[in-house]
Amino acid sequence: QVQLVESGGGLVQAGGSLRLACAASERTFSSYGMGWFRQAPGKEREFVATISWGGGSRYYADSAQGRFTVSRVNAKNVMYLQMNSLNPEDTAVYYCAANRRGLTARRADEYDYWGQGTLVTVSS
Repeated sequence: QVQLVESGGGLVQAGGSLRLACAASERTFSSYGMGWFRQAPGKEREFVATISWGGGSRYYADSAQGRFTVSRVNAKNVMYLQMNSLNPEDTAVYYCAANRRGLTARRADEYDYWGQGTLVTVSS
């Protein structure tokens, strides 16, 4: 069972940038489809971005399109989320997730493994 660990969260001012990382414990990471989700206080978990096993397919939520970039380095068992032009509405706990099918996926129930999350706080 793969273990996922997020890092890179923190406090940033509006307009700033952060890069989140998701490190996987197994080399089988390269066969997994991966995704980023977030959950703001009092709200449901929502999709942010997803990338296929080889990185050839990527999709974003409307709120992330044009500001966030998802990428992965399979040789290092890591996925990234570069977040630019952050605003207070981006404040949330960000989770990475993996699916064994290797495909992109927008629904949380399509994922098999989850990390513990990393908190991103954007101040105005």
